[in-house]
Amino acid sequence: MMKTFPMFLTMTGRRVVIAGGGEQAAQKCRLILKTEAQISVLAPALDPELADLHAAGKISWNNSPITPAQFADTALVFIATGCPGVDSALHALAKEAGCTVNVVDRPDLCDAITPSIVDRSPVVVAIGTEGTAPVLARQIKTRMEEILEPRLGDLAAVVGRLRDSAAQRLQPRQRRDLWRWVFNGPARDAHKRGAEREAAQLIKDAISSGDFGSSDTAPVAFVGAGPGAKDLMTLRGVQRLQEADVIFYDQSVDPQILELARRDAERVNLDQAGDWPAQKGAGLLIAAARQGKRTVRLSAAHHLETTALQAADIAFEIVPGVQAKPARLARSL
Repeated sequence: MMKTFPMFLTMTGRRVVIAGGGEQAAQKCRLILKTEAQISVLAPALDPELADLHAAGKISWNNSPITPAQFADTALVFIATGCPGVDSALHALAKEAGCTVNVVDRPDLCDAITPSIVDRSPVVVAIGTEGTAPVLARQIKTRMEEILEPRLGDLAAVVGRLRDSAAQRLQPRQRRDLWRWVFNGPARDAHKRGAEREAAQLIKDAISSGDFGSSDTAPVAFVGAGPGAKDLMTLRGVQRLQEADVIFYDQSVDPQILELARRDAERVNLDQAGDWPAQKGAGLLIAAARQGKRTVRLSAAHHLETTALQAADIAFEIVPGVQAKPARLARSL
C-alpha cells in the first residue's frame, strides 16, 4: 500500500517559496529552476550562489521577518535553513498558511517528498522510495538515464505538436497505434541518429495516410500468467494488456495483474454473474471484437472460447504465461 501518491504539479507561473539562504536552499533552487515556477527565497542573508541567482533576476529575495503571509498562495514550500529548531518553527508558519511543505531531512514534517528525477523534458521520470532507500532511488535513476536516450524529450515535443492533427484524422484506437508505432519504430530510430526532420516527416506521413502497421495484431488476445501470478506474465502479455481496450478476467487471475493494464481500459469480471457458461464468455469476446475493440482475455484455460472465435471468423492470438516449476530442495551431503 502506497503511503505517498506520485503526481506531477503544474508549475508554470506558480510561486514556490524556499526558506533558507545556504547550501540546502541552493540545492532546492537548482531543482525548481528546471521548472517555470516563480521562486521566492526567505532568508536574512544569501550564500554566493543564491546571491548570484538573485542578481541575475532568477529568484526573488525577502529578508524581512518571516510570517505566515509570506507562504500564502504557493504551489510548494521548501524549508531548508539547516537548523532543526528554525526548520520546525518555519514549518509551523507554513502550515498555518495552508501550504504543502517539504522540510529537508525531516520526513516527519513533509507533506511532499522530493523524488529522484530523470529529466527528458517534457518526458520526466520521478522515482521515490517514500524516504526509505534514497540510494536505491539513485541506482534506479542511473539505470533509467542509460535506457532513455538524451534527446527523447525532443521527440516527445514533436509528438505533442502533432497531436491535434492526429486527433482530427484518426480514431482513438488508431491514435494509440500511431504513437506506439512512433516510439517503437522508424521515427524514433531516425530521431536517435539525429535525423529530426526525417522523424517528423515520417510521423506526418503516417498521420496523413493512416498507414503505420496497425493491423498486425489480432483483435483478441488470450493472455496467460501461468497459475495466475503477476510475476509470471511474459513481456508480450504485458504489452497486450497495455494495448487493450477491454479486458475480461475471472477469479483465477491475480488482481495485481490488472495493474499492468492501461488505467482507462474497460475491465469485465466474468465471475460477477456467478457460474457463467464458457459460451457466454465467448459471446462477450466476439461482441467486443466486432465493435473494433482490442480485447484481452486473461485466463489459463480458453479452449471453448477459441473454438467459438474460430467459428465466428475472428482472429486471435494466444500469449502463454511462464509456467511455474516447483522449487527443488538441495540434498545435504
